[in-house]
Amino acid sequence: MKTKLGIFGGTFAPIHNGHMNAAIVFYDRMALDRLIIMPTFIPPHKKISADDDPEKRLEMCRLAFRGEKRNITVSDYEIGQGGKSYTYLTLRHYSAPDCDITFLVGTDMFLSLDSWKEPAEIFSLARIALIRREAADCGIEAMIAEAKEKYRTDYHADIADIKCPAVDISSTEVRTLAAEGRDISGLVPDSVRDYIIENRLYSGRGGIKQ
Repeated sequence: MKTKLGIFGGTFAPIHNGHMNAAIVFYDRMALDRLIIMPTFIPPHKKISADDDPEKRLEMCRLAFRGEKRNITVSDYEIGQGGKSYTYLTLRHYSAPDCDITFLVGTDMFLSLDSWKEPAEIFSLARIALIRREAADCGIEAMIAEAKEKYRTDYHADIADIKCPAVDISSTEVRTLAAEGRDISGLVPDSVRDYIIENRLYSGRGGIKQ
């Protein structure tokens, strides 16, 4: 029997409770044997801050999942590779005859997948799991349906849908609150909050009040 491997990539700047919830729902709904959390080094489709520290993002991911009973691990593969983190290379790295890979994406990523580098290889190496965290919207639903049809026609894509309870948190919000010295408890795991405080991440002038 093949190992069911999930990969959840992202900038995770920082990882927050929305990411945590998505990871757990992904793991459980897809009945994964293992889930890899994959912080990117330089995301090809997103701008990052000039003072970004990939190693700190990696450490926060490790802290967030420390003690998790599910088989969820954090990988430094893309950070170790340096440069832009291309998904097809990561999938190629983890591809094996005894492994079925499912790659998790949100709506924005899903709608742009065919603009990524080597989209045909991405679709050939992995099932795509689309996780929906936003509220239902007729316009977005139509765009998703159109993209699904295109990917299945052009790339013979295997696409799974995962419904996930909406969690209204963003990394931008966490960074903004931290820069203003406001409490981020409840938005990130406690271990991540403590790490942000101790390392004065996103802290602006005063840092977060303890």
